[in-house]
Amino acid sequence: MGAPIARQLVKPYHRVTRGAYVRRMTAREGPAPEHTASDADASGASTRLKRRITGPLLFFFIVGDVLGAGIYALMGELSGEVGGAVWVPLIVALVLALLTAGSYAELVTKYPKAGGAAVYAKRAYPWPVISFLVGFSMIAAGVTSAAGLSLAFAGDYLGTFIELPPIPVAIAFLALVACLNARGISESLKSNTVMTVIELSGLVIVVVVVAIMVGGGGGDFSRLTEFPADTSPGLAILAAAIIAFYSFVGFETSANVAEEIRNPSRVYPRALFAALGTAGVVYVLVGVASSITLPASELSKSSGPLLAVVKATDVTLPPWLFSIIALIAVANGALLTMIMASRVTYGMAEERLLPSFLTPVLAKRRTPWAAIVATTVLAMLLTLVGDVSTLAETVVLLLLFVFLSTNIAVLVLRRDPVDHKHFRVWSFVPVLGAASCILLMTQQSGQVWLYGLLLLALGVILHIATVLSRRKRDAHKA
Repeated sequence: MGAPIARQLVKPYHRVTRGAYVRRMTAREGPAPEHTASDADASGASTRLKRRITGPLLFFFIVGDVLGAGIYALMGELSGEVGGAVWVPLIVALVLALLTAGSYAELVTKYPKAGGAAVYAKRAYPWPVISFLVGFSMIAAGVTSAAGLSLAFAGDYLGTFIELPPIPVAIAFLALVACLNARGISESLKSNTVMTVIELSGLVIVVVVVAIMVGGGGGDFSRLTEFPADTSPGLAILAAAIIAFYSFVGFETSANVAEEIRNPSRVYPRALFAALGTAGVVYVLVGVASSITLPASELSKSSGPLLAVVKATDVTLPPWLFSIIALIAVANGALLTMIMASRVTYGMAEERLLPSFLTPVLAKRRTPWAAIVATTVLAMLLTLVGDVSTLAETVVLLLLFVFLSTNIAVLVLRRDPVDHKHFRVWSFVPVLGAASCILLMTQQSGQVWLYGLLLLALGVILHIATVLSRRKRDAHKA
């Protein structure tokens, strides 16, 4: 794309002064709310949301979202693909995740607005439907993941302590998450910090008890280099890296709270890369501990591999401990994904990609209550399906589409300068990031592609309906 064309594409969305933006918002929704010093970023740009996210809160936000509940079942799947060398695909997956994270670091600090990848796509591409589908994919990922997590919370984990109907419990759980989300981003992330520390403690317990076992002369380090006998190491690592990559998905949700971060140009890159590095180290340590303790044949057959690892060390722990930790991990994941989904919905409505009735914020709390209600209701409806496993796999495919769009957008938007300092990634990083997304896309099954295309078709229908509604309203005003 030539530079003149790129300038034409970005001009309608970016070459607008802050005063013009505020006047447009005032005309559309009445007087703009007053902003405090904490509600402006490093460039002085104000926001209707409250900037309450500090560096430590953002770090725990990303760590909590990346680790999630999946790690408690991850090692069994990895060992089935790569044998005892589970730490190798984890490192490969970390590198793949860091490529796309580099693109997010540049775009978040360049355009610190709610909406994340959808906003970047709107600035980068001439077709509004692309930005809509990118945002729609993020929303679908959030509400579907939250629905699945709420059902997991209400199922076997809670069943360890009390037997209750899963769907009503899941709906009530989502309502509580929505209340915390609406109360404030600071309160939500402080809760996340506590839950992330507990979540991490469960993984630390695994490493510590294995270290105690090794100190007593147990464990088998030779398993760390064992691969399945009937596959080549390269193919096994690739297959396992694809699984492991999904365990790092979650960092992208932090882009959707950029408008609520204090000084995002300085804070965001540090928190992002530190959080991914922390998660990577924890994953590798847990992978090494798992392989040392149990052979791959036992790990791959277990539905709770980390619990099996702890039991194999013969270190005495209360049997209910991991159930509590898993419940907290699930609750934390649901909170963070619903924060993401509501902020994407709000940001897209602000960019006129979704109806304007999704833009209101609470007067005192300054949280997007309409978007929170809408996404929570959608998640509640999905819990009625009862089985969201296939939809969850489809969401992963949609997220790869989002990542591909973001990596390409970085290069396109290099032609769009901004008037404040921001992080800039090496040009080869988004190129490799886009290539990694395409590679991972080719590994998805035909059924997952079918569901993904059906969801995207639904997104196109919603986009057309939104455009027609706005045209009708504008014609009525004229």
